Amino acid sequence: MSEYQVLARRYRPQRFSDVVGQDAIVATLKNAILLKRLAHAYLFCGSRGTGKTSIARIFAKALNCQSPGADYEPCNQCQSCKEITSGHSLDVLEIDGASHRGIDDIRKINDNVGYAAASAKYKIYIIDEVHMLTKEAFNA
Repeated sequence: MSEYQVLARRYRPQRFSDVVGQDAIVATLKNAILLKRLAHAYLFCGSRGTGKTSIARIFAKALNCQSPGADYEPCNQCQSCKEITSGHSLDVLEIDGASHRGIDDIRKINDNVGYAAASAKYKIYIIDEVHMLTKEAFNA
């Protein structure tokens, strides 16, 4: 028997072309890659279920993909894409801001952010539910 997986996770978009209703955001991120004009940080905001975390993951895959498509879509076949999809990448770290919301958690990130990526092109931190961080953590 296969492992149970929540429906929303099973059918989560894996490519920019899978994302529905966020055409302007997808175009903006693809243009940033195309023009090599990447910011040091991106803030995705919006209502629950609009694809903020999914788009952040796809963007991380697109930036670190070893064989991206002509339209900057992640291939989802290379080692980097597979590691990011499975959540086992050393260079794309997803942190749950709701459960790691203290100043010490953010200081750990600040301490590690100076290290170069281990195997990918970019080291990326995705902080989900960042609004749940404490005031002190925001100021760290």
